[in-house]
Amino acid sequence: MKAGTQALASGTKALKANSKAMASGSKALKGNANTLSASAKAVSAGAKAVSAGLEAAGLAPAPTRARRAPLEPGFTKGVVISPLGTRSYRLYKPPGLAPGERVPLLVMLHGCLQTAESFARSTRMNRVAAREGFIVLYPEQARVAHQQRCWNWYDTRSGAAQREADVLLAAIDQVCLLEPVDPTRVAIAGFSAGAGMAALFACRHPNRVAAVAMHAGVAPGLADSTASALAAMRGRYTLAPQFGGRAGAALPPLLVIQGTADHVVAPANARLAADAWAAATGATAAASREVRRGQRYPTTVTDYRKRGRVAVTLCEVEGLGHDWSGGASGTRFGDPAGPDGARMIWAFAARAFARQAASSVR
Repeated sequence: MKAGTQALASGTKALKANSKAMASGSKALKGNANTLSASAKAVSAGAKAVSAGLEAAGLAPAPTRARRAPLEPGFTKGVVISPLGTRSYRLYKPPGLAPGERVPLLVMLHGCLQTAESFARSTRMNRVAAREGFIVLYPEQARVAHQQRCWNWYDTRSGAAQREADVLLAAIDQVCLLEPVDPTRVAIAGFSAGAGMAALFACRHPNRVAAVAMHAGVAPGLADSTASALAAMRGRYTLAPQFGGRAGAALPPLLVIQGTADHVVAPANARLAADAWAAATGATAAASREVRRGQRYPTTVTDYRKRGRVAVTLCEVEGLGHDWSGGASGTRFGDPAGPDGARMIWAFAARAFARQAASSVR
């Protein structure tokens, strides 16, 4: 009996010892787990820091985007294939078009770091098109043509600018063929790099557009390479505006919209473009006037006229940066505090269409 009691006591001590050992092991495991967790957090923080650094340096790949919302009704995708290149585009067709009706076409060229869809959202031009009844074509620059999706408006030395303008012409021809477009009522507009390309297109194909609008852009001829383009954007010029050697009288009316607080494209570019275009068409500047609409930024408007007709309108928006005037809030390159650039461009184009129609009747 005594031997059994001693054996039981020894077993109890052994169990206690094992329990302490297990407790110590458990603490050690918890310690290791905490260490691993801390290490994992440190690695994650380091990875985020490296990723942020690469992104800031422009070396990181584009982040994975959330799935895009479906295109709005009337907004479709397309592609143009020409001997000079291929480009995708988005097309907005307003509701309620009557069978057989031919409507105007407005071509909208986005800026760098934008797509056709993001440009449509920021400008809200589709809303104007739905109300006024015109079709909008949004060509999209291919990333293989420019890493930042900039139109190569400046690269006339290599011929890339001219080729892109001709690809845009192919897109316009395709849309005019497939959609109910009146080919005599076509206008082109652009923002930033798109503005430069819109002006270049109008110079290269002046008989294909009735009006052109530049929003925060540089006049054709002021650059022929990347270096000269960057200099011109900052207001330092080594070249003079050129309009492709076309007869000045053939140039369509030009609308220039520019923010006075633009730190990407120097505001001096706007007046230079307006003055040069006016000189090429024989127009002279009238007295400037200030326009205010509610709480929006005030705008100084200068018309350049020839024989009573407006050849150029310059709109200098006080306090606007490198953004689309009146653009949708929460979008890149959009400032809702400015006057509505989409409405301004359409109103300018509509007047040009009306003048053209009146001239053809005479």
